[in-house]
Amino acid sequence: MTSAAPARLDGSQFRHGAVFYRGLEEFTGVVAPFIREGLAAREPVLVAELPDRIDALEAELGPDASAVSFLDMAELGANPARIIPAWRGFVEQHAGGAVRGVGEPVWAGRSSAELDECRLHESLLNVAFDDLVSDFRLLCPYDAGALPGAVLADAQRTHPVVGAARQRATYGATYGGHAHALGEFRRALPGPTGVLEQMEFGAEDLAGLRSVVHRLCELVRLPGEVVEDLVLATHELASNSVVHGGGGGLLRGWREGQALVLEVSDPGVIADPLVGREQPAPLSEGGRGVWMANQLCDLVQVRSGADGTSVRVYTWL
Repeated sequence: MTSAAPARLDGSQFRHGAVFYRGLEEFTGVVAPFIREGLAAREPVLVAELPDRIDALEAELGPDASAVSFLDMAELGANPARIIPAWRGFVEQHAGGAVRGVGEPVWAGRSSAELDECRLHESLLNVAFDDLVSDFRLLCPYDAGALPGAVLADAQRTHPVVGAARQRATYGATYGGHAHALGEFRRALPGPTGVLEQMEFGAEDLAGLRSVVHRLCELVRLPGEVVEDLVLATHELASNSVVHGGGGGLLRGWREGQALVLEVSDPGVIADPLVGREQPAPLSEGGRGVWMANQLCDLVQVRSGADGTSVRVYTWL
């Protein structure tokens, strides 16, 4: 793939490309020229990467690294829903000018739920920046030597341009566009692995719901500060169901591997697939509960379709 991320097929100013690499040498071989090209054009550059990739890039770039902003993707992207706000803040900081970024939200060892959210995140990037008036080039590296083939296939559906370190880029052959992003958002989540507790709730049951969440947290011995965050997030989601989801919903909780999972579902439908990934305006009537959950919880999954809405929050044990 060439160092510059080519333009999107639809003429948008957001240029979203993926590149496959094997090993740190190939990684720096394709990412460092992309960064240097931006620096030569006086474009601000933000790199959100894993620590070992950042170290490799700093060594490769030498003095040029001081002109690049770096973020630890292991921290920022632990919950992939937090990544779009970071990119949006970067673009808005340099509004009207050309900017470029490098982001690698997918790495070996992530759980299936995390990979699902990374796939949704990558597809929703195309929706989030569809109306961009600034020139934003974002390159997403994928470690082809460590990631399963299904993940690499997903990358081809979520990026308008895909290439490999030593191959020419391909344009849109398998790119799914907005339809793919909306399909992912509307697709139901897999069923729970075994419910520890469930309760139907309405407006009068929110205190009881908080008690149920406390009890589940005690069963898996979560620290007190984590319990309070989880109780607050779940309460906000249930309040959303009461106000926007038909007056109530269903709370379910279960253990899934090394995580406690809580799910709030209701028959309401969310039209905006970016809910919780953009900070609600101060007077906004919706989205605040999901935004808060994304700030408080280790991982959040939101899906909404004809059968209703489900929001799952994961807390690692």
